Amino acid sequence: MNTLTTAPLAPLLGRLFQEADAASPATIPAVAALSAEEHERLMQSKTDYLDFYGRLKDLPLPVSRETGTLLYMLARGSRARTIVEFGTSFGISTLHLAAALRDNGGGRLITSEFEPSKIERARANLAAGGLLDLVEIRQGDALQTLSTDLPETIDLVLLDGAKALYAEILSLLECRLRPGALIVADNADYSPDYLAQVRSPGQGYLSTPFAEDVELSMRIG
Repeated sequence: MNTLTTAPLAPLLGRLFQEADAASPATIPAVAALSAEEHERLMQSKTDYLDFYGRLKDLPLPVSRETGTLLYMLARGSRARTIVEFGTSFGISTLHLAAALRDNGGGRLITSEFEPSKIERARANLAAGGLLDLVEIRQGDALQTLSTDLPETIDLVLLDGAKALYAEILSLLECRLRPGALIVADNADYSPDYLAQVRSPGQGYLSTPFAEDVELSMRIG
């Protein structure tokens, strides 16, 4: 069984990726007005991320098609049953991960998003893909929403929210990561603290860059 490449999910993802390709930050005045330097600063800010991502509330900000497929393969191949995602947006990555849970026989995906309008879009997309029953969407700042009521063990984590918070979010989840748990961090080059954490010897991770903008790590300690 392969939920990812069959209806209703495959045509839904095709449409969502097409819509994402057509979207552009240049169409959002509050974003287009930012200088390259200010954009870079906001991407790495630990204090202004709510304002910055609030400006991007109408953009899907998805993982790439290749990263989406990678997420499905990693979750399916590791037979993940418990997944935590930081940064739901419109739910494109969530759909890939939930599809793997469905094909693994079920499970629980906890995802966090602070923008209410994005949660509505994600929930509708998950319902259209027939995967909403596997997903719990938590509204609010992930530093709070992912600090309580987590599974005893976590099999896979996707970090794709505010980049400056990657290290802090990982620290919230770390004690529940099972040995062999996988962590995928999108655009991790914007989070040097996170990269230092997962790449440093003795921190309990094996980590490597994957493609141009993904860091793939495994919990070994």
